[in-house]
Amino acid sequence: MSADTLASRLVTAPAPSITRPGNRLNATRVALHTFLVLTCLVWLAPLLWAVFASFRTYQDTATNGYFSWPRELTFTNFTTAWTQADLPHYFLNTLVITLPAVAITLFFSSMVAFVVSRFSFKFNLTLLMVFTAGNLLPQQVIAVPLYRIYLLTPLPSWLSDSGYLLDSQFGLVLIHVAFQTGFCTFVLTNYMKTIPKELSEAARVDGAGVLRQYWQVILPLCRPALAALATLEFTWIYNDFLWAIVLIQTGDKMPITSALNNLSGQYFTDNNLVAAGSLLAALPTLVVFFALQRQFVSGLTLGSAKG
Repeated sequence: MSADTLASRLVTAPAPSITRPGNRLNATRVALHTFLVLTCLVWLAPLLWAVFASFRTYQDTATNGYFSWPRELTFTNFTTAWTQADLPHYFLNTLVITLPAVAITLFFSSMVAFVVSRFSFKFNLTLLMVFTAGNLLPQQVIAVPLYRIYLLTPLPSWLSDSGYLLDSQFGLVLIHVAFQTGFCTFVLTNYMKTIPKELSEAARVDGAGVLRQYWQVILPLCRPALAALATLEFTWIYNDFLWAIVLIQTGDKMPITSALNNLSGQYFTDNNLVAAGSLLAALPTLVVFFALQRQFVSGLTLGSAKG
């Protein structure tokens, strides 16, 4: 084969196609972002529809349907829900239940986490597993036995008007503490294991006892973890609906999530009014989330590091 023939073949041969890694990475990123946007829209659709319905009158939706363009928008549903359901009173009930439950949960779980993470003894891991196992039990399973226990457990009159745990806000605080302490203990234990033990040893050399090590050395270093857990726990306890329905019988003692039933009638329900009341009830959790957004996001991965 001559040199001219070989050169002509090389010139006319098609160039091999080259797929750049950058183009493949960009396509993957676009597909991922598209999937995430669609997922967010699916999750936000009910909330956006509730906002849309809350500004419409019942006559408008009854005549034209919910899937129609509104003839008028009004704030009347919000003012009616605020007054008709007596939402300020139930907001106060919710704070009376939520704030003590969060504080007691973090206090108890921090003490257990301190013992488990800073001391080595025979039943160290077993104790942590016992506290964590409570989160594996579905709450609905113990609803009936717990109702019977609350019905027969007496309380002082200054804690319960009925004289028993049943139909008392104190009983509602106790059940939240019981169910949330395990999760907080697990998270705080993993967080405290990342704190160098040399700090406790130095404090012990300086004459600090166990309580002083816990209160003045370890606990101040756990402020980021406590802030993240406080944000998560406030949201979870505030949004509880099950236990308030099961354990509270007097309507004036119910939290805000359960009190929204007052907006539903026996034979007639204005869904626009219920939507407005639900949005008002969700405002405190939105305020807490946006005020402590950094702690909330960090709380999603808190305790995932290995000790």
